[in-house]
Amino acid sequence: MARRRNRGGLSDEDRALWAHVARSVTPMAENQRRRIESPPPAPQPPAAAAPASPAPRPVPPGFGVGRGAAAAPVHVARVRSPHEHLAEQPLRMDARAHRSLTRGKLRPDARLDLHGMTLAVAKTQLTAFILRSQAAGHRLVLVITGKGERGGGDQSPLPFRAGALRHEVPHWLAMPPLSQAVLQVVPAHVRHGGGGACYVWLRRARS
Repeated sequence: MARRRNRGGLSDEDRALWAHVARSVTPMAENQRRRIESPPPAPQPPAAAAPASPAPRPVPPGFGVGRGAAAAPVHVARVRSPHEHLAEQPLRMDARAHRSLTRGKLRPDARLDLHGMTLAVAKTQLTAFILRSQAAGHRLVLVITGKGERGGGDQSPLPFRAGALRHEVPHWLAMPPLSQAVLQVVPAHVRHGGGGACYVWLRRARS
């Protein structure tokens, strides 16, 4: 006998069997149903590890951000004054007279003021003065050069720099023909001009 089928394509026996199976099935929980409907995303490959940053190098002393190397200390040699050079000269005159001279206790026999002279004129005047003083029997004369703190320079009408006489006079006194007449050149005491003058101790004139 052939099975009867309804319009949906199932027979009465199939429908009865399906109803029996459906009654034995436990409904699925909501969270389980969602898990099936929305499958988890596929696992992503692990990201490559970033390379490790190199350890910072130690900063040498004297360096810093935004500044260069510390400048090395500059040592500038101090220029000695003409009077310091004179004070270092070996003692050739009498020690007792030299001690009295440096204390300003001796009075010069004559003096020459070279202020305002050019180098050429000053050298001529100095040579004549020293030789004339020795011939006159003088032992101590005073030569005034000035300190060179005023005058001279680019604006001076005189053709020498400020303080030139103060530097040149000791050289002239140590050179012929004046070196034959000069025994010692000593910085002048403050009462006789200080740094702007010098004592000249002369040799005795030959008879």
